[in-house]
This record gives sequence, structure tokens and C-alpha cells, in this order.
Amino acid sequence: MGELWFVGLGLNDERDLSLRARELLGGAGAIFTEEYTSRLAPGAIDRLAGELGRPIARLSREALEGEGPVRAALAEHDRVVLLVTGDPFVATTHVALRVSVEGWGHRWRYLPNATVLSAAPGLLGLMHYRFGRTVSLPFPAPEFAPRSPLEAIAENRSRGLHSLLLLDLRPEEGRYLTAGEAIRILAERDVGDPPLLPPDLDLGVVARVGTPTERAWFGPRSQLAGIDFGPPLHAIVVPAPTLHFQEAEAVRHWRVDPR
Repeated sequence: MGELWFVGLGLNDERDLSLRARELLGGAGAIFTEEYTSRLAPGAIDRLAGELGRPIARLSREALEGEGPVRAALAEHDRVVLLVTGDPFVATTHVALRVSVEGWGHRWRYLPNATVLSAAPGLLGLMHYRFGRTVSLPFPAPEFAPRSPLEAIAENRSRGLHSLLLLDLRPEEGRYLTAGEAIRILAERDVGDPPLLPPDLDLGVVARVGTPTERAWFGPRSQLAGIDFGPPLHAIVVPAPTLHFQEAEAVRHWRVDPR
């Protein structure tokens, strides 16, 4: 019986890996990673492999969701590790793999790490328990303009909750949806009367959260749409209709329009 460890890498680079995780990797028969749900700073995985003196196999989305390489490794080794940027079980793909591992008669273990789900609200100064359903915004495509992200935001706001928007990425193509592009996409699809996200609605943007170059902005949608937020990764927060007084004080630090 093999054991699959889901190990969080954190948000920046290989230095965010815990000492416990490094000890675990030393005894692993095979080490995998994937970079389609998120990614570390360029070169981080290669540097980690060099430090360990052993290869780290990168799995494509198809290979990970197909589960073949992981299943074969578990049949051969007592311990297999899947390294995941952020925290492993934020992505449903990894939960599905966990369930499959149980079905194959193997065990799984979990080593968490920092995640954008807590880091983005924390950087802005918004209260974590006031967030509703997390929203994913995909790249636009011909004849594909889903309104489900706006519907989820509307539902959260109707309950007095904030919304965290995670933006699509395709690292293998070098493509990352930026916050500016995402704001414009939302505005184009927001055709309600009145609109859900009017130009004067305050939004929050975080960029490269958890890294030395992290930044945050808070201000009207119309003003944020014209800002260059720098390199990825970006995320957006649509606040609840009202802020707690402590939240209002905290976001003043990031305001792009002094009030």
C-alpha cells in the first residue's frame, strides 16, 4: 500500500516550503508537481529539484486529472508526493485525486501551506469570515461569456458578503488574466439595470500576494480599470455592500483615491 502526500508549496518560491516538507521529500519514491492551478516564481521548482538532487516531474492538467502517473507511482513506491502551489485542497482537482487514491486502496496525507484564499483578504484588511463563495473568472473566448461569475458575486453581496475572484492562467502558454482585463470583462458583461458593478463601486485588487513584490489597491472600478498592476498573479475582491468599521480603516492604506 502506497501513501500520497499532498504538500503545499506556499505562494512565493521554494523557500516557502516548510522544514517538515523538505524532510518528507527526502524519503519520497517519486515527486510530482503541477502548475496549471497556480504557479510559483519562475525557476522555483527547478531550484528545489537541484537542492534535493533529484527530479520533480511536472504533470500536465490532462495527466493529473487522468491520474495515471500518480497511480503507477503509488503501485511502485511507499511514498509519493504531489507538490501544489498554495494549499493543495483549494483546488477540487486535488480533492478528486484524494478520493481516487482511497478507491485504489492507498492512503493519503496532507501538509498545508499559505493560500490566496486567506492571504488576499488578509493583505487588504478584510475579515475572512465575511467572504462568500469564491469566484473563478476564465479567459474570454468566442461565444463563451458566462454570467455565472456575476451571479455568484450578486448572491454574495445579497448576503452581505465579500467575493474573491481568482483569475484564469495558462502558464504553458505564458498567459495570465490580469486584474485590469478582468475588470473590463466584468463591466462588459454587467448589463443589468442597475448594474451590479457600477463605475463608482469600490473594488480591491491584490498582485503577487505572499511575495516580496506584493501590492494591493482599493478604489472605484472605473479608476482601477486603468491601472497597470504589474506582473501576475492577480486577484480581485468585490466587497460586501457595507464594510465593518475596522475593514474601512484597514483598506484606507490601499486607497487609490484619497477620501
